[in-house]
Amino acid sequence: VQLQASGGGLVEAGGSLRLSCAASGTIFSDNVMGWYRQAPGKQRELVATLTYGGTTDYADSVKGRFTISRDNAKNTVYLQMNGLKPEDTAVYYCNYKRSWSTKQYWGQGTQVTVSS
Repeated sequence: VQLQASGGGLVEAGGSLRLSCAASGTIFSDNVMGWYRQAPGKQRELVATLTYGGTTDYADSVKGRFTISRDNAKNTVYLQMNGLKPEDTAVYYCNYKRSWSTKQYWGQGTQVTVSS
């Protein structure tokens, strides 16, 4: 599985960005796709995940501001980020895994920078 992420950039606090991640290769329907982020000097953390069937999970820090969605026909997951804060600044990584497996696939990362 290969993941291609796009959509990062520089935005002022309070602004919005939309990330996209397209998966290619052998894609199974029992999968979970999502987004993680890693800020400088910090560990990678979960932002949001979404199962093929539509179950979501969000980090408390982004609830009410970020929305994850997906187009199963395109094997693509999106992250709509509104009300961005400087603490959202990080490299955002797309993630794919089968729901029953520990094996994970990662995209190349896209930088999101929020200025105050």
